[in-house]
Amino acid sequence: MKNYQELNVWQNGIEIVKEVFSLSKQLPITEKYGMISQMTRLAVSIPANIAEGSSRNSDKDYARFLQIALGSAFELQTYLVIIKELEWANSDLEKLELSLEQEIKMIHSFLKAISQQPFANDYSLKANS
Repeated sequence: MKNYQELNVWQNGIEIVKEVFSLSKQLPITEKYGMISQMTRLAVSIPANIAEGSSRNSDKDYARFLQIALGSAFELQTYLVIIKELEWANSDLEKLELSLEQEIKMIHSFLKAISQQPFANDYSLKANS
């Protein structure tokens, strides 16, 4: 089992979760069970799937969970576009958008890394690398 908490991609995912929960406080209360609920679930899904994938025994299984995390990131990105278009948030969405874009790039890189090397405990995306 790999220590997913050392992965920059997982750590960045946790930061995204915190930013999304903060943003959700600015959205209309009428969206509590709609957009807010969906966005927070998507945000949590990103690092959760990275963590769950780390428990798998094959690169193929790990890659499947990374793909799910990637799908959640893309869907969350769409919600941010909608919020921006509707002018629902006063805070600067740019930081969250940049964090999410970085996360997407990191997941893509991670997918590429695990497809090119044997399954191992030490991936190139660990913190302090």
